[in-house]
Amino acid sequence: MKLSIVIPVYNSSKILHTLLNNIQQCVADDIKDFEVILVNDFSKDDSWERIKELKKRYSYIKGISLKKNYGQHSAIFCGLKNCRGENILCMDDDMQHDPKYILNMLTELNQNDVCYVKYKKRKHNYLKIFVSKLNNYVSSFLMKKTFNIYTSSFKCFRKEISDKIIANDESFIFLDYWIFKFAKKITFIEVTHNERLHGKTNYGFKELLTLWSKMIFLIDVKKNTIRFYLLQIIKGFFKVFLKNYISYKIKDKIEVTEII
Repeated sequence: MKLSIVIPVYNSSKILHTLLNNIQQCVADDIKDFEVILVNDFSKDDSWERIKELKKRYSYIKGISLKKNYGQHSAIFCGLKNCRGENILCMDDDMQHDPKYILNMLTELNQNDVCYVKYKKRKHNYLKIFVSKLNNYVSSFLMKKTFNIYTSSFKCFRKEISDKIIANDESFIFLDYWIFKFAKKITFIEVTHNERLHGKTNYGFKELLTLWSKMIFLIDVKKNTIRFYLLQIIKGFFKVFLKNYISYKIKDKIEVTEII
């Protein structure tokens, strides 16, 4: 199989049909052998029922339903474990990630291991943009990555990278840390960022902090360096001031209730 597209789904029942139609229009003419893996992250709406309906209509769909809400990175991790494609592409379920860029991203994998996107103008609220930028600066310093590469959830990478990611302990997941750890050649393309097609974003301030804290507690840096001491300060801040606000570690493994 040429391509696996992994999409974590949360409360997006009304968007899924449009999303799948757009993906098919943008991909099917150039890539005949592809699959779309929809991982239902314990949605509160009827997203899982909608996925089962769409599965009957589109043969390339695989649906996975999780036992509880684990979060975006864990849902993607579960999707990666069920991929068959030579190349893997991850995107959101809300149409803010435009499928028209999929082929452009995959082209970059001819010379690279990973391709991220960089938004020309983000459609998120100012608080989310601020936290994301702060996270990008801190993670760039700690992981020694370039500031130009924004670790968006819209990204693609080779199966060899995916295989190395899913070999890690699934109780403590931050995908981008592993991507930068295992990939040698990482690039990006500039894209437009769309408005959410329906409803409000499911990713609030708490979720952003939780995701950021996972990176902080997973990352490993050389002792007795500036990076090491900065990391200890940030860890202390999370433990002392945010311990009752965020859950920075998921102790239980990801459980699946149904795969179709």
